Amino acid sequence: MTLRERLQGLYFGDDRRARRFRYGLIVFDVVTIAVFLVSSVAHEQWWMIPLDLVIAAVLILDFAARLYAENERRRHLLSLATAADLIVIVSLLLPFFVANLGFLRIARALRLLRSYHLLRDLRTDSAWFRNNEDIIQRSVSLGVFIFIVTSVVYVTQRLINPQISNYVDALYFTITTLTTTGFGDITPKDPAGRLIAVVIMLVGVSLFLRLLQAIFRPNKVRFECPDCGLMAHDIDAVHCKHCGRILHIRDEGAV
Repeated sequence: MTLRERLQGLYFGDDRRARRFRYGLIVFDVVTIAVFLVSSVAHEQWWMIPLDLVIAAVLILDFAARLYAENERRRHLLSLATAADLIVIVSLLLPFFVANLGFLRIARALRLLRSYHLLRDLRTDSAWFRNNEDIIQRSVSLGVFIFIVTSVVYVTQRLINPQISNYVDALYFTITTLTTTGFGDITPKDPAGRLIAVVIMLVGVSLFLRLLQAIFRPNKVRFECPDCGLMAHDIDAVHCKHCGRILHIRDEGAV
């Protein structure tokens, strides 16, 4: 078996080894996000830049291996997933010139969590994931949304606003703004900070509430139509909108 065939088996295969490899990529991405969160508290420690460079080296190897394994390399290079990987790599390779862009690594984790191969693996290996897939994906989307907004607040305000000295302070400000609580103990100190707060209130609040509603009050239910296979139906659906089949969707009142 050639090296390319082995890589194709790891990235696109269906066996247990391939699934463990893809789960390992997710764990690695979670670790890189954790490194960013720790670095927000560790303030200019000597090990931060070398560690980011090591992470970037691993991502470059992964990028090259995936590209080598791809059959349609041109299409892969032009994909949004490739753009996300390149953004993360560049943000980690330029710490001397462009500071505090480590939060962009969430783009790679989001890409992997949305990948067809990973979702297929989780559906195969976990009955719990199959039964709760919609809630899990919406919860992940909510978490990513909060992480990105908080990271923007932290990166843009930590050197300007003494009240935002670490990621926890930025998270506190973000959540109080998104929930319109506004205790007032942390406030923007410059026009840029006030503009960010306005954007969070105008755009973020509506998205935040919609994501919460999608988790706790979803307007769709996952139920596979026996005839056409349509998975998403209205909660009160009696017939499948695609083929007209009478559905028997169990709800809290069903016996």
